[in-house]
Amino acid sequence: MTENVATQLWLVRHGATEWSRSGQHTSVTDLPLLPDGEEDARRVGERLRDVDFKLVLTSPRRRARDTAAGAGFPDAEVDDNLVEWAYGPGEGLTSDQIRDIVPGWRIWTHGAADFERDGFGPGETIDEASARLQNVVDRVRASGVENALVFGHGHSLRALSIKWLGLDMSLAKHFPLQTGTLSILGYEKDNPAIIRWNAES
Repeated sequence: MTENVATQLWLVRHGATEWSRSGQHTSVTDLPLLPDGEEDARRVGERLRDVDFKLVLTSPRRRARDTAAGAGFPDAEVDDNLVEWAYGPGEGLTSDQIRDIVPGWRIWTHGAADFERDGFGPGETIDEASARLQNVVDRVRASGVENALVFGHGHSLRALSIKWLGLDMSLAKHFPLQTGTLSILGYEKDNPAIIRWNAES
């Protein structure tokens, strides 16, 4: 953290898509927003309108970039570290479908599911995803800005938040994050803290 600047990091999970509604894991599949997702972006944008953001980043995926644009940030800088967790053979499957193959599976304790599925290579491990999202935390803290804004995805933003707090990644299971919501990370005195979580506006 730059001296005398306690940056607040504002997080926006992208608006609703077909697979976010159905609970299918979506990483590399580049789905568009549903009409409701487009409305999510406009609604969040109303809340962001009066905040002066000196750093605005987005995942390269269409659903995140379209949410950024719909919220009023069409020039958000793409940061590849903000992509969703690479699910590998779990792509397009629900958690229940993955647990039928890998009993007890959770992304926070297993990483990407490790099983054979035609057309899919291995996904990211917990350590790989953790290191990638730590890069975003480090970048934001080094920026020296008062307010930074990122547009991203459910699992990657939860992982980013856990890295901000300096906690074990497995604890992210306690922090569900809905589509089209706003969260704020910052500090309570000198302690990294959650200021707001999973808010609709």
